[in-house]
Amino acid sequence: MSIKKEPFGKTPEGADVDLYTLTNANGLRVKIMTYGATITSVEVPDRDGLPANVTLSLDSLDDYLKGHPFFGSTVGRYANRIAKGKFSIDGKEYTLATNNGPNHLHGGEKGFDKVVWKAEPIEGKDFVGVAFSYESPDGEEGYPGILSAKVTYSLTNNNELRMDYVAETDKPTVVNLTNHAYWNLAGGGAGDVLDHLLTLNADRFLPTDDGLIPLGELEPVAGTPMDFTQPKTIGSRIGQVEGGYDHCYVLNKTDGDTEPTFVAKITEPGSGRVMEIFTTQPGVQFYTGNFLDGTLTGGGKPFKRHYGFCLEAQHYPDSPNRPEFPTTLLRPGEKYRHLTVHKFSVE
Repeated sequence: MSIKKEPFGKTPEGADVDLYTLTNANGLRVKIMTYGATITSVEVPDRDGLPANVTLSLDSLDDYLKGHPFFGSTVGRYANRIAKGKFSIDGKEYTLATNNGPNHLHGGEKGFDKVVWKAEPIEGKDFVGVAFSYESPDGEEGYPGILSAKVTYSLTNNNELRMDYVAETDKPTVVNLTNHAYWNLAGGGAGDVLDHLLTLNADRFLPTDDGLIPLGELEPVAGTPMDFTQPKTIGSRIGQVEGGYDHCYVLNKTDGDTEPTFVAKITEPGSGRVMEIFTTQPGVQFYTGNFLDGTLTGGGKPFKRHYGFCLEAQHYPDSPNRPEFPTTLLRPGEKYRHLTVHKFSVE
C-alpha cells in the first residue's frame, strides 16, 4: 500500500492544491485533491484485471475551477436542498443563498466543494488514507456557528473506500455532508449507465415538488418505477420518471443501528465490476446525471446525459424545515459523525 502527494496547481487566489494518490495491494487506486476534498479518480480492475477510472473526472485543476456539477466533491455545509434558502433554529431565522431556482443547494455559492482543505496523510495496518479538515467561519454562506469539519478518505486492502465524516460547532447549526461522485463502472466516458444493474435497500422514497423539495410524505416504492428492491437495470423504467431519477430514498434501517448498513449494489455486466455501498446515514440521493450534456469531458471523452449515476448517502433534503425528518441539527458539545463505505469487487 502507498500514499503519494504531488502538486496539482493553484487557485486564482494563489492557494496551493495538492493531489494525493492512494494505492492498495490489489491494484485499486484512488486520487483525491485538496480543492473541495474532491475524488478525481477511482481506478478499479475489471474481471480480466484491466483497470479503469470508474468516476467522472476532469483533466486538470483549471477544468474544475471553471465549474462542474460536483464531480467527486465533498459537499457541505448542507448537501441537497433547503426550501427557499431559509430555516430557523430556536426561533431565529437564517437566510442562505438561493442558488438552485428558489432554493438553496449543496452549501450555496461557495460551498465546501470550492474551498481548499487542509490534508494529512494517514496509514494503518490495512489502510492508507488522507484526513481532510476545514473550519467554516461563523456566517459563511449564511450558516450560523464555526463548523469544524473533517472527512477522512481511506482505502483498505479489502477493496473498500471509506468516507468518515466528523463535525463540531460552537453555535447551534445544521449540517449534512456527503460525497457527490458520479460513477460509471464501465469507465468514465465509456457510455451511459442505463444497463447497470441496481439494487437499493429502500422500501420508501420522498416524492418532491417541481423544485425537488420533498412534499413531506414517505411513499412506498412498490408498484412504481422507483422500486429497486430487486435488481433492475437503471434504464429499465427511467422513461417513466419525468426528467430521470433525482430522488432521496429512505433506507431500510432498524432503530438503534450505529454500524453502516447496506445501501445498494451496482453491477456493470460488461466489465463485471461490482460496487456495494454501506452507510450510517438515513437516506441516499439517487441521481442519473440528467443534466450532463456533453460539454464537460475527461480524457477526451464527453460526459453526456446519463453517463454517470450518483448515490449520495445523506440526510433527507430540507430536513431543517421538516421536524418529522431525522434531525440535521448540531449543537455545541455534540459531534456529527457518519461513515459511508464503497466496496469494489468483480463477478
